[in-house]
Amino acid sequence: MSDVHDTSQNVRVRRCETGDDVARAAAAAFVEAVVAAQHARGRASVVLTGGGTGIAVLDAVLRAPGGIDWSAVDVYFGDERYLPPGDPERNEVQARAALLDHVPLDPARVHAMPTLDEAGAGSPDSAARTYEEVLAANSSDGTTPEFDVHLLGMGGEGHINSLFPHTDAVREQDRFVVGVEDSPKPPAARVTLTLPAIRRARQVWLLVTGAAKAEAVAAAVGGAAPVDVPAAGARGREQTVWFLDAEAAAALPAD
Repeated sequence: MSDVHDTSQNVRVRRCETGDDVARAAAAAFVEAVVAAQHARGRASVVLTGGGTGIAVLDAVLRAPGGIDWSAVDVYFGDERYLPPGDPERNEVQARAALLDHVPLDPARVHAMPTLDEAGAGSPDSAARTYEEVLAANSSDGTTPEFDVHLLGMGGEGHINSLFPHTDAVREQDRFVVGVEDSPKPPAARVTLTLPAIRRARQVWLLVTGAAKAEAVAAAVGGAAPVDVPAAGARGREQTVWFLDAEAAAALPAD
């Protein structure tokens, strides 16, 4: 694994050989960051992501050595498919199977996004406003928490969370959570944190594997407009880290 660090924007690229290497490297860094946050502030706040690579990282965290006090971890989600409770496509369900159900978390500190109202009374927007209230209640200033680590996957066109190119959601500058009714990737109904919420995180980590994402990685790292490549707008207050396998890093300049 090799690292490239852009000190001008505090962006770090960690190049790994395979997807498994990405999962192990990110898991080890996750444990280190959570433990450091707990030592500094007595608690840690993390935002989880779904997708194949994101869930592989959570699975690797379960097996990684370290001293996380799971009772002092607040867990949030970057986005969610607006589906019924227990649907296997929900990020929460996949995260629970990979990690959350296997560690001694305080259930009250796992902040899942609302599920589809099976009575038909809800909507992605009402779910988003409910989650905004959850974030505000757990923040120091009544807005949204200053997350310690926000994990993100990325799609081949550069989407992160459920922020897709040229959509209202990626252009949002005021709200921290929005509902999406017309996601180009099914299901159409989703709830997502916005770029302003992502930028509240101390560290933002993008977990990306596969040749199909190489061009979007290069564009995002190179400073593309977030409306064109949403991942370009994902920046942590202290650090932004790209965990890439060799294929995803293929279009970046050589070290």
